Amino acid sequence: MSKIIATVFYVGYLKPAPGTWGSFAALPLAWAILSAFGPFVFCLSIAAVFALGIWATDKETAGQENHDPSEIVIDEVAGQWVALLPVAFGAVWTQAELLDLWPGWIAAFVLFRLFDITKPSLVGWADKRDDAIGVMLDDIFAGVFAAIGVIICAMIAHLVL
Repeated sequence: MSKIIATVFYVGYLKPAPGTWGSFAALPLAWAILSAFGPFVFCLSIAAVFALGIWATDKETAGQENHDPSEIVIDEVAGQWVALLPVAFGAVWTQAELLDLWPGWIAAFVLFRLFDITKPSLVGWADKRDDAIGVMLDDIFAGVFAAIGVIICAMIAHLVL
């Protein structure tokens, strides 16, 4: 069970760039949760995935030197979902359909991947931890940075353009 969770139903074994595949897999999962239950349950889902991710990552990396093997992509799901929070709440506030905010989905995906790969600031700090919490936390921070970027992009699009 820990392998299924850590690899998000084996998506983490897709090549090349398993982290990107994990982020991509997070999008339809997010849409399904948001469509069925809304952004507040989505927030609870992020917390649940974070907790399950710590457990599954800890179990899958026990006794290994590599604390963050590429096939573990549950962290990308959690971080990508954080990056989508402005889109989720924006759809509710504007009473728009989720997919009508497709530029926000794209911005969240691209910005999350950018911050997850480049690991600036707190993302890099968390990534240097040698434990399951660090594996999950660096993607949460990347998601927060991406979410801020999504908000900035939306402000530019709606206020300036």
